[in-house]
Amino acid sequence: MQSNRLSKEEYRKQKDLDAARKAGTAPAEVDDEGNEINPHTPQFMLKAPWYVDTGKVSLKHQRAPEKRKGTKFGAEDNYWYARGQRAGPAATKYRKGACENCGALSHKTRDCVERPRKKGAKWSGKNIQADEIIQNPDLEWDEKRDRWKGYDPREHDKVIEEYEKVEEARRANKATELDKQGPTTTSEVKKLARLSDDEDDDEDKYADQADMPGQHVNTKTRTTIRNLRIREDTAKYLLNLDTESAYYDPKTRSMRDNPLKDKESDEVPFAGDNFVRYGGDAPDMAKVQLFAWQAADRGSDVHLQANPTQVAILHKEYESKKDKVRDTTHKNILSKYGGEEHLEAPAKELLLAQTENYVEYSRTGRVIKGQERAKARSKYEEDVFLNNHTTVWGSYWLDGKWGYSCCRSFVYNSYCSGAAGIEAHKASEEYSRGIAA
Repeated sequence: MQSNRLSKEEYRKQKDLDAARKAGTAPAEVDDEGNEINPHTPQFMLKAPWYVDTGKVSLKHQRAPEKRKGTKFGAEDNYWYARGQRAGPAATKYRKGACENCGALSHKTRDCVERPRKKGAKWSGKNIQADEIIQNPDLEWDEKRDRWKGYDPREHDKVIEEYEKVEEARRANKATELDKQGPTTTSEVKKLARLSDDEDDDEDKYADQADMPGQHVNTKTRTTIRNLRIREDTAKYLLNLDTESAYYDPKTRSMRDNPLKDKESDEVPFAGDNFVRYGGDAPDMAKVQLFAWQAADRGSDVHLQANPTQVAILHKEYESKKDKVRDTTHKNILSKYGGEEHLEAPAKELLLAQTENYVEYSRTGRVIKGQERAKARSKYEEDVFLNNHTTVWGSYWLDGKWGYSCCRSFVYNSYCSGAAGIEAHKASEEYSRGIAA
C-alpha cells in the first residue's frame, strides 16, 4: 500500500507553491473540469472525506448531488413550495371531507391558515378556495435537516428596501433642519457631521437597552436578570382582597405577613415573606452562623461553610452549657434575694390594662416603629357634612363642573338649598335649552 505522506522536501515545495498562489505570482490550481480553485479556500473545505475522495483536487463534495433529472433546484424554482400556485379552479359547492372553513380539499380544518369565518364554507357554500399543490420532494438526509429549507432569498430584498427608505427619509429630515438654520461656516458643518455620526453610533447603543419585558440585560457581561414573577402564579395581593389583610408594598413587591391568617401555613400557597425568613430551619441556621462569627472573632478556627458539622457540634455544646449556666445563676439569685412569688404574677397588660410597647405612627396611619400594625386610615375627614349638606363636594358633575348632588350647587362650601335648589337647577336648564332652540 502506497503512503500519501509527503517528504520534507515535497512538503516545503508544496508550502512555497501555496504561498505563491496566494500572492498571485503562480497560477491558481485547476480541478478536473477546468475550473480555478480559490487559493484562500481553507484545507478543511478542499479536502474531501475518505468515502468520496477521488484522489483529484475538486470541490464536488461540497455541492449537493444533482440527481433530479440533472437539474439543481433552488428556492426561486418553487421546488420546495409552489408559491402562488393552485391545483386548479375552485369548486362551486362544498365537498365531503374538505376544510369546513375555506372548503379546500387539500387540508383539514385544524390546519387551515385562512381567516376563521363566522359561517364556514361547509354551511354557507360560498367563497370556496382552490386546492393547494401538495409537494413531496425527494430530499437527502442533510436537506431534510436544513434550517433554511424553502427560504426565498428575494424576501430579504424587501427588508433592505424598507431600511433604505427609512434612511433616505432620515437624511431628508436632517437636510430640512439644516436649511432652516441658515448658512453655516465650515467648522459648524464639520461639527454637525460629527454629531450625525454620533447619532448613528447611539442607535446601536440604545438597541442594547431595549430589554424584553420583565428582564434586565447587562451590556457589559451580557447577562439577563429576571425580576418578575412567573405569569402562571397568582399574585400575592390577589390571595386576599380584604383591606384589613396583610399589607402589600407595591414598590418592593413584598408582603411580609400571611394574607390568609385563618389558615395554617401548610395549607396556603403563600404564607408571607417572613414565613420563609423565620420559618423552618432558617432561624436555627441564622443562630449557627452568628455563633460561628462570634467564635471566629474570639480566635476559634471555625467556619460554617468550610466545616458545618464541627460548627453544629460546637453550637450544640455551647447552647447546653449556656442553659445550665442560666439556670444556676437564676437559682442563686432567687435563693440569695428571694422574690420568686413576683415571677408567678400575671402579665402587666392584665394588671394595669396598658402596655409599655412603643408604637409610632405616621400622619397617614402607617406604623413607622413598633411591632403592632395599625389599620389603614385616611388623612381626610370622613362622613363630615358642612352647611346642611347631605352629600360631599364632588358627588355631582355636569358640563365639566363639580358640585353637590343633594342640591345641584356648583359653589364650594355654599349652604344647601335641598329640593328647592334641584328644582331651580332644572328650571335653569330648561330655560337655557329654550333659548338655544
